[in-house]
Amino acid sequence: MKHLLRSVLYPALMILLGSVIYAFGFVWCCDTNGIAFGGLTGVGQIVNHLFPQVPIGACVIVLNIPLFLLGWKLIGGGLLVSSLFAMLASSLLTDFFDYFTYEPMDPLLATIFGGVSLGLSLGIIFRQNATTGGTDLLARLLKLKLAWLPMGKLLLGIDLAVIVGVSLTFQTLESGLYGLVGLYISSIVMDGVLYGLDTAKVAYIISEDNERIMHKLLYDLDKGITILQGTGAYTGQERKVLMCAFKQREIAVIRAAVKEIDPNAFVIVTDAHEVLGEGFRDYKKDDI
Repeated sequence: MKHLLRSVLYPALMILLGSVIYAFGFVWCCDTNGIAFGGLTGVGQIVNHLFPQVPIGACVIVLNIPLFLLGWKLIGGGLLVSSLFAMLASSLLTDFFDYFTYEPMDPLLATIFGGVSLGLSLGIIFRQNATTGGTDLLARLLKLKLAWLPMGKLLLGIDLAVIVGVSLTFQTLESGLYGLVGLYISSIVMDGVLYGLDTAKVAYIISEDNERIMHKLLYDLDKGITILQGTGAYTGQERKVLMCAFKQREIAVIRAAVKEIDPNAFVIVTDAHEVLGEGFRDYKKDDI
């Protein structure tokens, strides 16, 4: 029973939550205020503008059919089952929320909150190994070949052409410009949801008292240490450099421990992403 909750019900609820945020954010912020949207939802905006009797959500479902057939061939059915659920939920909820009337708001506020809601919703859905179909699914397919590119940046490039098309259809430059701002915000938020929790730090420590510092980090703070061999360019003196990876929230403790032993220690702390191994994340073949 616990396995069922963890593997099926929890992901389904999270996908549904993401779909609600996606649909409501689009209708309330973007569609109501005439702001261009990316992806097949943006294509749905174009079709709905030209043929008002065609609901945006229903249009998105029809346009997704060939992409899902392609995805079934390339990435198998596991991802597509959850993505089909996410796509149907977000599209049907879009048409549901569209039945209600919303007061237009300041375009800048609509852009900001629309971008945040889009990025948050897609981040939640992607974390459950699903997509909302459309260009999201296309980005997921491209990720198989371009594994080094973050999902947010992939979507940013794919959606750009759609936003330009929506702007031309609406015949207003402001719609496209606001759409670009919202798209950029959404990519930042999405990458924050997908990768932000994995943010870590790496410290490089050079000290005259390396042994005590290493002992403190290893045995008192339970941190892994790697010893690097370095040579001072000016003095030519060989030195040991301690390298230590740790979670972002531990930076104050690490820094205090080093400076307590050697106030003159030379410490470089850098950002680290995608840290894999003991104490951090495990590698998964289909990670995004």
